[in-house]
Amino acid sequence: MESTKNLILYKNFENGKLFYNMTWIMENYRNEYYNREDIGALFYECFNQLSELAVSHGFRGNLWHNFLAFILVNNENAYSKACEIRGEVEGSINKIALHDFKIIKELFDFDFHDFAELYEVDCIDVILQYESMEHSGRMFNKRIRDRICDLTERLEHARTVAEFQAEVTEFYREFGVGKLGLHKAFRIQHKQEGAEIVPITNIAHVKLDDLVGYEIAKQKLIDNTEAFVNGKEANNCLLFGDAGTGKSTSIKAIANQYYEKGLRLIEVYKHQFCDLNDVIAQIKNRNYKFIIYMDDLSFEEFEVEYKYLKAVIEGGLEKKPDNVLIYATSNRRHLIRETFSDKEEVREDMHTSDTVQEKLSLYARFGVTIYFGAPSKKEFQQIVCALAKKNDITMAEEELLAEANKWELSHGGLSGRTAQQFINYLLGKQ
Repeated sequence: MESTKNLILYKNFENGKLFYNMTWIMENYRNEYYNREDIGALFYECFNQLSELAVSHGFRGNLWHNFLAFILVNNENAYSKACEIRGEVEGSINKIALHDFKIIKELFDFDFHDFAELYEVDCIDVILQYESMEHSGRMFNKRIRDRICDLTERLEHARTVAEFQAEVTEFYREFGVGKLGLHKAFRIQHKQEGAEIVPITNIAHVKLDDLVGYEIAKQKLIDNTEAFVNGKEANNCLLFGDAGTGKSTSIKAIANQYYEKGLRLIEVYKHQFCDLNDVIAQIKNRNYKFIIYMDDLSFEEFEVEYKYLKAVIEGGLEKKPDNVLIYATSNRRHLIRETFSDKEEVREDMHTSDTVQEKLSLYARFGVTIYFGAPSKKEFQQIVCALAKKNDITMAEEELLAEANKWELSHGGLSGRTAQQFINYLLGKQ
């Protein structure tokens, strides 16, 4: 077995300590130079870590195969990043990758029964035929877990190193690599060394069809997003209007709808705008399309964070990358609060129009603006009926609408959010 020290591209693995401890055992368990008790103790330590991963990630079947598939889909290197979303690439990088896959396939094909017999391990079948617990997998959602387990099965059927490489490369083409490939949405954490992009493991699985009405608004959002993911010219987008009308839901639905086409969502809060340049530097050379999402965006007069945003969107020396757009939601069309004093003719600042233009300039940087207005009484009732049908509520329509009308009078008025809260109330009574 060739040493893992000879790997060229595939290094710095997630859970690297487990990988290198386990592979060291495989390379040296027959070497009489090392103490057998120490090797056995190290194996059981690895066994413990594999078991913990099985529970936290929802793995099943051969845990060692699951683990190798897991680190392959998470390892961001020159080859995997070149293949993400695009698939197989040409050049010498393929030969270098093939060299690494030869070593990894030897690890994949390792016969644990020989080791178990020599070291009297009586529970080796637990590693090779692990049965997952119900509701395990808190680190991943079911979609990601199933894709890794599916890749594991395909790698188990690969007869040659070339087939093994082809299966991993196809995964990179279809889903991507690393946290950006596996996950749909992300948040930002500010650390001393810079901004870190952190996956959101549980995003609401909503679709645009779940939002009743607003067909023109939704189509406008779809048209702009489809142009973006298809590599055509697209604009930054501002969704504004009344509270509870589905602006944020529409953005989440877009992330779900276009994930398969390489779209990813990064949520950024107002106080994190100073990290925007760092975030963009990390994603600008990746093969995904990124929407930087800002929810409930607005600024008071004393807040100056909008100046960071203006420079990032348009106006700095460095051009915004083609794979990045800004999508924001707001209850206000003009994002920076204006006062009557801004338009007074007599004031200390004689350049009144300059003050107004300064405050309007951020809004003007969004090429697409979409209005979400509060529904009429009739539209509100249509939303209630549609949500009731979707959730299998069998109440008579006349009674349903009468109760909905009473609910909205005491719970925030006419909006899609109020309708959903009413339906949740009914479901809670069942």
